[in-house]
Amino acid sequence: MQFMSTVLLSLETSSPVCSVALHRVANGSLIGQSELRLDKSHSTHLTILIEQLLANTGHFLADLAAVAVSDGPGSYTGLRIGAAAAKGLCFALNIPLVAVSTLRALTAQVAAVTTRPGNYLYCPMLDARRLEVYAALYRHDGQEVLAPTPLLLDTETLAEQLAHHSVLFFGHGAAKFQVLLGEQQNAGFLAGIEPSAVALGQLAVAAYHRQEFQDVAYYEPFYLKEVYTTTPKK
Repeated sequence: MQFMSTVLLSLETSSPVCSVALHRVANGSLIGQSELRLDKSHSTHLTILIEQLLANTGHFLADLAAVAVSDGPGSYTGLRIGAAAAKGLCFALNIPLVAVSTLRALTAQVAAVTTRPGNYLYCPMLDARRLEVYAALYRHDGQEVLAPTPLLLDTETLAEQLAHHSVLFFGHGAAKFQVLLGEQQNAGFLAGIEPSAVALGQLAVAAYHRQEFQDVAYYEPFYLKEVYTTTPKK
Protein backbone atom coordinates (compact mmCIF):
# COMPACT_ATOMS: atom_id res chain seq x y z
CA MET A 1 0.00 0.00 0.00
CA GLN A 2 1.32 3.47 -0.92
CA PHE A 3 0.79 6.48 1.35
CA MET A 4 1.68 9.28 -1.11
CA SER A 5 3.92 11.75 0.71
CA THR A 6 2.11 11.79 4.01
CA VAL A 7 4.97 11.09 6.45
CA LEU A 8 7.96 12.95 7.84
CA LEU A 9 11.25 11.22 8.59
CA SER A 10 13.37 12.55 11.48
CA LEU A 11 17.07 11.88 12.06
CA GLU A 12 18.67 12.48 15.47
CA THR A 13 22.46 12.08 15.37
CA SER A 14 23.72 14.78 17.74
CA SER A 15 24.61 12.37 20.56
CA PRO A 16 25.95 8.81 20.90
CA VAL A 17 22.37 7.60 20.30
CA CYS A 18 21.48 7.17 16.63
CA SER A 19 17.71 7.63 16.39
CA VAL A 20 15.15 7.80 13.55
CA ALA A 21 11.37 8.25 13.59
CA LEU A 22 8.37 8.54 11.29
CA HIS A 23 5.42 10.86 11.99
CA ARG A 24 2.23 11.52 10.08
CA VAL A 25 2.27 15.00 8.57
CA ALA A 26 -1.48 15.47 8.97
CA ASN A 27 -1.65 15.23 12.76
CA GLY A 28 1.90 14.65 14.03
CA SER A 29 1.15 11.17 15.36
CA LEU A 30 4.05 8.77 15.71
CA ILE A 31 4.16 5.87 13.26
CA GLY A 32 7.38 4.21 14.31
CA GLN A 33 10.85 4.75 15.74
CA SER A 34 14.17 2.98 15.90
CA GLU A 35 17.39 3.75 17.74
CA LEU A 36 20.81 2.30 18.34
CA ARG A 37 22.76 3.07 21.51
CA LEU A 38 26.13 2.13 20.11
CA ASP A 39 28.93 4.68 20.20
CA LYS A 40 30.20 5.88 16.80
CA SER A 41 27.56 3.89 14.93
CA HIS A 42 26.04 6.75 12.95
CA SER A 43 28.13 6.46 9.81
CA THR A 44 27.58 2.73 9.42
CA HIS A 45 24.05 2.27 10.76
CA LEU A 46 21.99 5.41 10.03
CA THR A 47 20.93 4.39 6.53
CA ILE A 48 20.22 0.86 7.76
CA LEU A 49 17.94 2.19 10.51
CA ILE A 50 16.10 4.34 7.95
CA GLU A 51 15.61 1.41 5.56
CA GLN A 52 14.43 -0.90 8.33
CA LEU A 53 12.00 1.67 9.77
CA LEU A 54 10.42 2.32 6.39
CA ALA A 55 10.14 -1.41 5.70
CA ASN A 56 8.73 -2.24 9.13
CA THR A 57 6.03 0.44 8.84
CA GLY A 58 5.12 -0.40 5.23
CA HIS A 59 6.40 2.86 3.79
CA PHE A 60 8.72 3.83 0.96
CA LEU A 61 11.06 6.74 0.29
CA ALA A 62 8.47 8.08 -2.15
CA ASP A 63 6.04 8.46 0.77
CA LEU A 64 8.22 11.09 2.48
CA ALA A 65 6.86 14.63 2.53
CA ALA A 66 9.99 15.99 4.25
CA VAL A 67 13.08 15.01 6.22
CA ALA A 68 13.91 16.60 9.58
CA VAL A 69 17.35 16.68 11.12
CA SER A 70 18.75 17.60 14.52
CA ASP A 71 20.26 21.07 14.02
CA GLY A 72 22.68 20.98 16.93
CA PRO A 73 24.55 21.75 19.01
CA GLY A 74 26.08 18.37 19.71
CA SER A 75 28.65 15.99 18.32
CA TYR A 76 30.34 17.60 15.30
CA THR A 77 30.75 14.28 13.52
CA GLY A 78 27.25 13.10 14.36
CA LEU A 79 25.61 16.32 13.21
CA ARG A 80 27.59 16.26 9.98
CA ILE A 81 26.53 12.66 9.25
CA GLY A 82 22.87 13.42 9.95
CA ALA A 83 22.92 16.56 7.80
CA ALA A 84 24.58 14.76 4.90
CA ALA A 85 22.00 11.94 4.97
CA ALA A 86 19.06 14.35 5.25
CA LYS A 87 20.32 16.61 2.47
CA GLY A 88 20.94 13.63 0.22
CA LEU A 89 17.41 12.34 0.70
CA CYS A 90 15.83 15.77 0.23
CA PHE A 91 17.82 16.46 -2.93
CA ALA A 92 17.10 13.06 -4.47
CA LEU A 93 13.38 13.15 -3.61
CA ASN A 94 12.92 16.91 -4.16
CA ILE A 95 11.32 17.40 -0.75
CA PRO A 96 11.84 20.01 2.01
CA LEU A 97 14.48 19.87 4.73
CA VAL A 98 13.47 20.84 8.29
CA ALA A 99 16.03 21.57 11.02
CA VAL A 100 15.12 21.51 14.73
CA SER A 101 17.29 22.68 17.61
CA THR A 102 18.68 19.71 19.53
CA LEU A 103 18.29 21.51 22.86
CA ARG A 104 14.76 22.68 22.06
CA ALA A 105 13.71 19.13 21.14
CA LEU A 106 15.31 17.73 24.29
CA THR A 107 13.32 20.23 26.36
CA ALA A 108 10.05 19.30 24.65
CA GLN A 109 10.83 15.66 25.38
CA VAL A 110 11.18 16.34 29.11
CA ALA A 111 8.37 18.88 29.47
CA ALA A 112 5.91 16.45 27.90
CA VAL A 113 6.33 13.99 30.80
CA THR A 114 6.78 16.49 33.64
CA THR A 115 4.03 16.98 36.22
CA ARG A 116 3.02 20.66 36.37
CA PRO A 117 5.52 21.57 33.62
CA GLY A 118 4.87 25.30 33.98
CA ASN A 119 6.53 25.30 37.41
CA TYR A 120 10.03 24.89 36.00
CA LEU A 121 12.66 26.28 33.70
CA TYR A 122 14.34 23.62 31.58
CA CYS A 123 18.09 23.46 31.05
CA PRO A 124 19.30 20.81 28.58
CA MET A 125 23.06 20.24 28.80
CA LEU A 126 25.15 18.39 26.24
CA ASP A 127 28.73 17.47 27.07
CA ALA A 128 31.31 19.65 25.31
CA ARG A 129 34.40 18.13 26.95
CA ARG A 130 36.12 19.04 30.22
CA LEU A 131 33.97 21.43 32.30
CA GLU A 132 32.09 22.87 29.35
CA VAL A 133 28.58 22.08 28.10
CA TYR A 134 26.27 23.25 25.36
CA ALA A 135 23.21 24.55 27.20
CA ALA A 136 20.11 26.73 26.97
CA LEU A 137 17.15 27.69 29.13
CA TYR A 138 13.51 27.29 28.07
CA ARG A 139 10.04 27.54 29.50
CA HIS A 140 7.78 24.51 29.17
CA ASP A 141 6.16 25.89 26.01
CA GLY A 142 9.52 26.27 24.26
CA GLN A 143 9.95 29.98 24.92
CA GLU A 144 13.66 30.74 24.99
CA VAL A 145 15.03 32.26 28.21
CA LEU A 146 18.73 31.76 27.43
CA ALA A 147 19.84 31.09 23.86
CA PRO A 148 22.01 28.02 23.19
CA THR A 149 25.53 28.78 24.31
CA PRO A 150 28.76 27.09 25.45
CA LEU A 151 28.79 27.25 29.26
CA LEU A 152 31.93 26.86 31.36
CA LEU A 153 30.70 25.17 34.54
CA ASP A 154 31.53 26.31 38.04
CA THR A 155 29.63 26.73 41.31
CA GLU A 156 28.21 30.10 40.16
CA THR A 157 26.89 28.93 36.78
CA LEU A 158 23.24 30.03 36.34
CA ALA A 159 23.23 31.28 39.94
CA GLU A 160 20.82 34.13 39.15
CA GLN A 161 18.30 31.81 37.50
CA LEU A 162 18.52 29.28 40.34
CA ALA A 163 17.92 32.03 42.89
CA HIS A 164 14.50 32.78 41.41
CA HIS A 165 13.33 29.63 39.61
CA SER A 166 13.14 25.87 39.95
CA VAL A 167 15.32 24.53 37.15
CA LEU A 168 15.43 21.00 35.71
CA PHE A 169 18.80 19.91 34.33
CA PHE A 170 19.12 16.98 31.94
CA GLY A 171 21.14 15.63 29.05
CA HIS A 172 24.48 13.84 29.10
CA GLY A 173 26.32 17.00 30.23
CA ALA A 174 24.21 17.61 33.34
CA ALA A 175 25.89 15.04 35.60
CA LYS A 176 29.15 16.95 35.89
CA PHE A 177 27.24 20.12 36.80
CA GLN A 178 25.42 18.20 39.53
CA VAL A 179 28.77 17.23 41.06
CA LEU A 180 29.94 20.86 41.04
CA LEU A 181 26.67 22.33 42.29
CA GLY A 182 26.02 19.88 45.11
CA GLU A 183 22.81 20.39 47.06
CA GLN A 184 20.74 23.24 45.66
CA GLN A 185 17.09 23.56 46.59
CA ASN A 186 15.94 24.88 43.21
CA ALA A 187 17.95 22.47 41.05
CA GLY A 188 16.59 19.12 39.89
CA PHE A 189 18.63 16.66 37.87
CA LEU A 190 17.17 14.01 35.55
CA ALA A 191 19.39 11.08 34.56
CA GLY A 192 19.27 9.03 31.36
CA ILE A 193 17.73 11.69 29.11
CA GLU A 194 19.13 11.47 25.57
CA PRO A 195 18.04 13.27 22.38
CA SER A 196 15.32 11.37 20.50
CA ALA A 197 14.04 11.54 16.94
CA VAL A 198 10.50 11.20 18.36
CA ALA A 199 10.57 14.62 20.07
CA LEU A 200 12.46 16.04 17.10
CA GLY A 201 9.78 14.82 14.71
CA GLN A 202 6.92 16.29 16.71
CA LEU A 203 8.47 19.76 16.51
CA ALA A 204 9.41 19.20 12.89
CA VAL A 205 5.81 18.48 11.85
CA ALA A 206 4.77 21.84 13.31
CA ALA A 207 7.65 23.55 11.49
CA TYR A 208 6.64 21.77 8.27
CA HIS A 209 3.15 23.25 8.45
CA ARG A 210 4.68 26.70 9.03
CA GLN A 211 6.86 26.02 5.96
CA GLU A 212 10.06 26.66 7.91
CA PHE A 213 12.40 24.93 5.48
CA GLN A 214 16.16 24.99 5.03
CA ASP A 215 18.08 25.55 1.82
CA VAL A 216 19.09 22.00 0.95
CA ALA A 217 22.21 23.09 -0.95
CA TYR A 218 23.63 25.41 1.71
CA TYR A 219 22.33 24.09 5.02
CA GLU A 220 24.88 23.41 7.75
CA PRO A 221 24.16 22.32 11.34
CA PHE A 222 24.43 24.76 14.22
CA TYR A 223 27.74 23.56 15.65
CA LEU A 224 27.88 26.48 18.14
CA LYS A 225 31.69 26.22 18.28
CA GLU A 226 34.35 25.65 15.68
CA VAL A 227 35.42 22.03 15.56
CA TYR A 228 38.63 21.37 17.50
CA THR A 229 41.39 19.83 15.40
CA THR A 230 45.06 19.11 15.88
CA THR A 231 47.93 19.02 13.46
CA PRO A 232 49.55 15.59 13.19
CA LYS A 233 53.16 15.44 14.31
CA LYS A 234 55.70 14.54 11.65
